[in-house]
Amino acid sequence: MPLVNAKEMLTKAKAGHYAVGQFNINNLEWTKAILLTAQEMNSPVILGVSEGAGKYMCGYNTVVGMVEGMLETLNITVPVALHLDHGSYEGAKACIEAGFSSIMFDGSHYPIDENIAKTKELVAICEEKGLSIEAEVGSIGGEEDGVVGAGECADPDECKMIADLGVTMLAAGIGNIHGKYPENWAGLSFETLAAVQEKTGTMPLVLHGGTGIPADMIKKAISLGVSKINVNTECQLAFQEATRKYIEEGKDLQGKGFDPRKLLAPGVEAIKATVREKIELFGSANKA
Repeated sequence: MPLVNAKEMLTKAKAGHYAVGQFNINNLEWTKAILLTAQEMNSPVILGVSEGAGKYMCGYNTVVGMVEGMLETLNITVPVALHLDHGSYEGAKACIEAGFSSIMFDGSHYPIDENIAKTKELVAICEEKGLSIEAEVGSIGGEEDGVVGAGECADPDECKMIADLGVTMLAAGIGNIHGKYPENWAGLSFETLAAVQEKTGTMPLVLHGGTGIPADMIKKAISLGVSKINVNTECQLAFQEATRKYIEEGKDLQGKGFDPRKLLAPGVEAIKATVREKIELFGSANKA
């Protein structure tokens, strides 16, 4: 099945009170593990690519070629969107050119007027080309590709201004952060989320920083209009732990255990287990 934009899967998720997972990819192993698990779970899925990961994987053309090749070779039939995560204005245009089916323009660090102007221009391009587009209001905390934020809560009125431009989905800061959550984290601001939901109506809302948020908070966020949840760090930690265990047990020294296909296999299985767990939590299993 060819790549699709995320609009239909997220509209269905919003109406059905579940969320679609965006799982960020970093290489071939990541991509293959996520696609196979989504197919196994009969779940729609969004593959997220940060600008840093895109650069690491030799550019956006390489990423598109790899993903499209896998969809065909692995006979993936569930809906798959390839999405730029936290894209700059220039990065968004580059991904549109390369053949991504969805983009995120993160203009949250600009003054609201500039965020609106740039988002509006990209909305027009995406509409013409049939892509979905995500915008952000109120920066998400933590660190993402060197960008550090404190976990702000978005202004619901600003959220409405951006939503009214015709974006497909909206990421609103509600105290969430990227990476590991600190012990003194105050939790999600459901008050902000409810206010944003009230202003934006049927617009699918996006929760960034899905790693480490307790399951009950995830479920409550979905009940309040969140239709897309981003997961990255959790897969990285699972991969690291499984790889460390393999090496510490000396398996890389046994036979051809040094072969990267064997060395990376436990990490791949750990990613699959994490994705499986998240798909069940988000409620998107059998919703393809």
